[in-house]
Amino acid sequence: MTTESKAARPTLPASPPLTERQEARRRRILHTSAKLASRGGFDAVQMREVAESSGVALGTLYRYFPSKVHLLVATMQDQLQHMHETLRKRPPSEQDPGARVAQTLMRAFRALQREPHLADAMVRALTFADRSVSPEVDTVSRLTTAIILDAMAPPAASRQPGQEPAHPAAPTPEQLSAVRVIEHTWHSALITWLSGRASIAQVKIDIETVCRLIDLTAPDSER
Repeated sequence: MTTESKAARPTLPASPPLTERQEARRRRILHTSAKLASRGGFDAVQMREVAESSGVALGTLYRYFPSKVHLLVATMQDQLQHMHETLRKRPPSEQDPGARVAQTLMRAFRALQREPHLADAMVRALTFADRSVSPEVDTVSRLTTAIILDAMAPPAASRQPGQEPAHPAAPTPEQLSAVRVIEHTWHSALITWLSGRASIAQVKIDIETVCRLIDLTAPDSER
């Protein structure tokens, strides 16, 4: 899931870190958002109901998330973070980097498949997002990139026990371009599946096909 270049955007001051109480409140809000979206999709997430179910004032909710789109994109960010942690605990087993990326993205896809209403709500929010939601959209893109880069790392069998997956030391410009194309394809595949225009089998073929770019763009020494 990708975004436009940040070059033309002004640098905004960093927000102060949340207190423990504020972080707990934010997590309640995100949990409520995901629960409502899981039940009825995008339209089921109403800010007043989110506030009431989270035990916060409506004005407080809007201070955390200025709109429903902000809230649902942040919900997607939260879901991807949990997904990333799960994937790192059970990394892909394929030998080729492209196959590892495809295996990982299909596992992520199937996790979203189990909650189709939630997936639809998050993707719709991402599609509706304007420039005001750029920081949240950028974070979604960075998390997707991190998942792909982790999957490109050597399989667990070639690492020491307990060793963290290592990102490629210096991805080539061609590899980074391939990662961006893979992100675009994964996002598009999710949209076409949610709209009923693609089957899971077709999604798998598309993901496996585009992930071959990882191997095609690898330095000669890694092929």
